[in-house]
Amino acid sequence: MIKKLDLNRRLTGFLGATFSLFVVFASSSAPIPLLNTYLKTLNLTSGDLSMTAVTYFVGCVLSLLVFARVSNHLGRRPVALATLGIAVIGCIIFGYVQNASMLLIGRFIQGIASGLASSTITTYIADNAPTSPKWISAAVISGAPVVGLSFGAFGAAVIQEYGFGSLSVIYMILIALLAFCSLLIAISPETVTPKQGVISSLIPQVSVPKNIRHLLPAAGSIFVGTWAIGGFYQAFSSSITAELLNTNSVMIAAAVFACLMTPYAIGGWISGRFDSNKAQSIGISAFFLSIVALIYSLKVSAMIPFFIATVFAGISQGLAFTGSIRSLLDKIGQDDRAGLLSSIYIISYSGAAIPNIIVARLAGGFNLFEIAVGYGLLVTLVWITALFSLGRNKKRDFLRK
Repeated sequence: MIKKLDLNRRLTGFLGATFSLFVVFASSSAPIPLLNTYLKTLNLTSGDLSMTAVTYFVGCVLSLLVFARVSNHLGRRPVALATLGIAVIGCIIFGYVQNASMLLIGRFIQGIASGLASSTITTYIADNAPTSPKWISAAVISGAPVVGLSFGAFGAAVIQEYGFGSLSVIYMILIALLAFCSLLIAISPETVTPKQGVISSLIPQVSVPKNIRHLLPAAGSIFVGTWAIGGFYQAFSSSITAELLNTNSVMIAAAVFACLMTPYAIGGWISGRFDSNKAQSIGISAFFLSIVALIYSLKVSAMIPFFIATVFAGISQGLAFTGSIRSLLDKIGQDDRAGLLSSIYIISYSGAAIPNIIVARLAGGFNLFEIAVGYGLLVTLVWITALFSLGRNKKRDFLRK
């Protein structure tokens, strides 16, 4: 009876943490389809749009560097609840945004919340995950954020497009959902024993266990390439629809972003059908081909082929990213999870932020299509690096046998 009760509480923790991860990222994506509206009403530039993505990713990386290991000392639940509270603050700021400074501050705070969620809440998911099927933890960790991103973007777009009230309505809904998440976390079990050393845990430390470091070049390149395209869509999905697809519809802008993000979960599910090496190699190759098709469709302003290519890019990046996470998580213990997951997301967020920083500096000299081609060249480099590294890892495993 006690064992059954414990399993039920662990299931509550797994579902509560999964829903929390989903909602935190939904709150962070609500402004994305509205960026073209902000571009006009707040007199922003293309460089400013890139900076909204940069401030978000800087917040993510900063929280991962400083707070990633705090939950090992204070406990998963308190830090998860703090994460949800910070996400609420971000929603409040966006509910009343009136100038570019508030926009950037709001994105930074949302980045802090997303970074904390990427370390603490993902670790809480892994701690509470069912033991079977074995791939479910990696699939949820990689899939819940991107599905949440799509939900938030579409929710904001629907309210804007069909006039269901002011833009603050979507943030009020998200605040209510975050409150519900807090209730679920509050009744979930604590999975670690609090211990001393919380101050020393704030010292930035990137932790990758020695036994998996040889896997990092392949996985890291995949993290960078897939998230770079996500950063491009986050900053420019609304501009893509207006400038290259010739429509000002906020719903289309949300659909562009969602067609990259939502299929990610499908790719995560498909990843469970392959071993991690094969999932990575198939996924990154399909991702490369999808990006080539995507760029060509933008060149000829073909909306339907663009959406199809975006969907396939979303599926393939989910396949590659989940395979990469599995290749690392399967070979470490519970104590190493928080540090490793934070390292994974530091690499990923940096891969998304750095290209946007470059674009913000150079935006005046290139049009949007040329920027897209630049991202395509980055993906080409990532594809070559990943396949070479995966081949080397396979050879190493063969020689060990």
